[in-house]
Amino acid sequence: MSAQQVLVVNSGSSSFKYQLIDMADERVLASGLVERIGEELGSASHTVRFAAGAGEPSPAIADATHRRETAIPDHTAGFRVMLEAFAAHGPVLDPAALAAVGHRVVHGGARFFEPTVVTDLVEINIDELSVLAPLHNPGALQGIRAARAAFPDVAHVAVFDTAFHQTLPPAAYTYAIDREVAAAHRVRRYGFHGTSHKYVSETAARFLGRPLDELRQLVFHLGNGASVTAVDGGRSVETSMGMTPLEGLVMGTRSGDLDPAVLFQLARRADMTTGDLDTLLNKRSGLLGLAGVSDMRDIQERRAAGDAAAQLAFDVYIHRLRAYAGAYIAQLGGVDVVSFTAGVGENVADVRAGALATLAFAGVEVDAERNASVRRGEVGVISPEGARVAVLVVPTDEELEIARQALAATAA
Repeated sequence: MSAQQVLVVNSGSSSFKYQLIDMADERVLASGLVERIGEELGSASHTVRFAAGAGEPSPAIADATHRRETAIPDHTAGFRVMLEAFAAHGPVLDPAALAAVGHRVVHGGARFFEPTVVTDLVEINIDELSVLAPLHNPGALQGIRAARAAFPDVAHVAVFDTAFHQTLPPAAYTYAIDREVAAAHRVRRYGFHGTSHKYVSETAARFLGRPLDELRQLVFHLGNGASVTAVDGGRSVETSMGMTPLEGLVMGTRSGDLDPAVLFQLARRADMTTGDLDTLLNKRSGLLGLAGVSDMRDIQERRAAGDAAAQLAFDVYIHRLRAYAGAYIAQLGGVDVVSFTAGVGENVADVRAGALATLAFAGVEVDAERNASVRRGEVGVISPEGARVAVLVVPTDEELEIARQALAATAA
């Protein structure tokens, strides 16, 4: 059996998601979630997408989900639960058929600028970079170690969210603070959602039948976390998230851009600690802080009911999107393609229309009928016929992008 499958693992501190992808035709064979790791009772779900060994989906068993509750004390035990699910419900997970195991790692700092085959030294580096992503890198490392133990003879590849943004020029990634302090503590813009921005910008170019290296693109990744990236010729040249995923756009629970002096004021006048401020900006701000709900669907429902707080939250959200769009078009010297992706970007027509409503001067326009009739799961054009700038909705697929990069890294 030729090795043509990739197992993609996205691991956090108390859970991990996985997909098994047949790279011969890029089909998802199975997916799952193992969660509540370390709690008294863990849970796992395993979804079989196709019959094992069959060439076509079987309607009788496609998308059959199997659930289980059991003690899952650590990630190693979680991988055993995953392997048991494959053995019990299929498809066959044969290590000999695995070309690679691809791992999502949030922060690669300035050290990792491409998908990297995991070694003991790479593990040490990921661990050291945990200071920049304490909520993410430790969980990813636990998943990598458990996976390497489960599949010791398979290549493991780390794919970093920050890697796509390593092409940012110094003027874009440098903060204007004391340079010695910045260097000592690795303070600079790193950017995130890179896997999604790369996938979407390349998919948009293929869809349009145009060379990637000739396109100036804006990609809006709008989910609970949100970022926008300026992509020039396939290279990230500006991105809204910074040293951490807190900077930039308004998000579900994150504030995005904020005058740093606000923190001094709250520390002095409200006696808020560093931990309090971290919680405020990351978990109690954004849409949640403004309107009491973090989901854009709830914001839309409340707006429709006349809720003033929800309307203000929406207006602030749109205002920030327009500000970044205008700034990035200026940095690019114009734009050829604008794409929306992720949960909000793919599904909320009002956000797409609002974000671009004032950009006709740059050739950016949205056709209301097309915008309202985008088909879920498909690339859709929402700009008018013959428009100078193509405006698209492009469903992201970060797992497939990780699988592609993992496969390429093992072939290099």
